[in-house]
Amino acid sequence: MRGWWQDLTDLVLPAECGGCGRPRTVLCPRCRAALSRDAPRRVRPVPEPPGLPAVYAAAPYADAVRATLLAHKERGALALARPLGTALAGAVRAGLPAGVAGAGTGTGTGAADAGLPWAVGGAVLLVSVPSARRTVRARGHDPVRRITLAAAGELRRSGTPARALAVLRQRRPVADQSGLNSRQRLDNLAGALQVAAGGAGLLLGGPVVLVDDLMTTGASLAEAARAVKAAVYAARTREGMGERKSGARQQATQKEGNSVYDALEIGGVYGAGGVICAAVVASSPDSFEKNRN
Repeated sequence: MRGWWQDLTDLVLPAECGGCGRPRTVLCPRCRAALSRDAPRRVRPVPEPPGLPAVYAAAPYADAVRATLLAHKERGALALARPLGTALAGAVRAGLPAGVAGAGTGTGTGAADAGLPWAVGGAVLLVSVPSARRTVRARGHDPVRRITLAAAGELRRSGTPARALAVLRQRRPVADQSGLNSRQRLDNLAGALQVAAGGAGLLLGGPVVLVDDLMTTGASLAEAARAVKAAVYAARTREGMGERKSGARQQATQKEGNSVYDALEIGGVYGAGGVICAAVVASSPDSFEKNRN
């Protein structure tokens, strides 16, 4: 008969490799290498949903990578959060333009191409895409939240200030996405996410990177970006109006008398609170194929 201590050990140290099943190892060297075999890359789903930020992925969702993610997510192999978080941290770094929160090592070009002023202070905020509460209860843990925390720790250890923020919530029930195509997923998720009360203020503490474990159609990340931008827009508007009432900004530049525009422009919506990019552990192989050249 198994002792309680052995059951507990299996929760922390899986009985087999999450990628290939090799006995008594969290993740064997070969499967660990699959998560970092190539440098994280920009990926694009086909079709690409409106509002999707630039997305960077550590590895294609196939073979050992797929098995590892499923072992962590569906079978509760919690010890896999550390290597998966390390892979996610690599994808985050790939999307960080030089100068963001003192990172200086990013290879992302989206912000530079758009001419956006990313050299701002504050830690990089990793905002995770939430799972439905019923799904978290059924699994017994929140896999994306756990991987995000591990990624934030890895970034801090490597010298990039980072913080995990679980500020997104589902505002209404959504259907199971597994059987839906890209159009149906967009419709299913439209307006489904919101920032929790008080979360908008936290988002103003630094530039935002949206994170998830997996991207297929990009619908979840596009909806997360919409929700974050809406919350930051509202927060900047309130902040700007409050400053006007206090008389502290009498000399601020105005655009045709539009106080909302002024609050966004002077507050730096593309700095603290702005969505730089998104990062995932894995993405569909087709999204990598489109970006080979």
